[in-house]
Amino acid sequence: MTILDTHLHVIDRGRLAYPWLAGVPALDHDFSYDVYAREARRVGITDVLHMEVDVAEDDIGREIEMVAGLQARPDSLVRGAIAACRPESPEFPAFLEAARANPVVKGFRRVLHVVPDDVSEGAVFRDNIARLAGTGLPFDVVVRADQIPKAIALADAAPNVQFVLDHCGVPAVKDRAEHPWREHVAEIARRPNVAAKISGVIAYADPAGWTLADLRPFVEHVIGAFGWHRVVWGSDWPVVTLGGTLSTWVAATHALIAGCSEHERTALLHRNARRIWNLPA
Repeated sequence: MTILDTHLHVIDRGRLAYPWLAGVPALDHDFSYDVYAREARRVGITDVLHMEVDVAEDDIGREIEMVAGLQARPDSLVRGAIAACRPESPEFPAFLEAARANPVVKGFRRVLHVVPDDVSEGAVFRDNIARLAGTGLPFDVVVRADQIPKAIALADAAPNVQFVLDHCGVPAVKDRAEHPWREHVAEIARRPNVAAKISGVIAYADPAGWTLADLRPFVEHVIGAFGWHRVVWGSDWPVVTLGGTLSTWVAATHALIAGCSEHERTALLHRNARRIWNLPA
């Protein structure tokens, strides 16, 4: 079955700066598109969106250029970039206009769990996010489970913007901590302008011995809360390798949705993503 991966990270330390990598030794390496693509093709991934990797602010434009180069390769899987941005900056409107003119850019993300909570609460940030309304460019939200209320407030402040909650809201799978994550997910799912990404949750499980049963309550709750028309799939490679491999996560996904209809499976694995990010069929 066709899979559209909405969450690939390419890490090229010789080309771009990643200040956060020094604190995560397991990921402080180069992770190339070629390595990813070889495995991705084997497991049925046919289309990919590159997700920004929280590069240094001065490298945001260069990261978009890198993705453009990958997309231009013959037989590339890459269909565009979900680009980094700084909505808290007064310069965001000019950045947005330039990005809208670049066909490689399909959406945006600002990593919020690495900045103070009040960054997303600022008037400049919220006014700039509201500028995405009508652009066809969604905004991915990555927050810790305890920060989901911040994402709810952001979605409420920009009801005409399409948001995507990454990684099932980052539940503590290893600790089986379903609360208050479960209640937060149910609440944010009430916002029709928010979709959820079933991406890389094995990274939050016990790497020494997680099983499908450990993942199921988290994945099934997100799908149940959002419905099959508002969920998309992502690998979160290479972060996913903290809990297994790309192939392991794909196999786990297929096992988790084995009892679902073909319509439901195709909605999660590619159809919803094509709609949300305006990608060709």
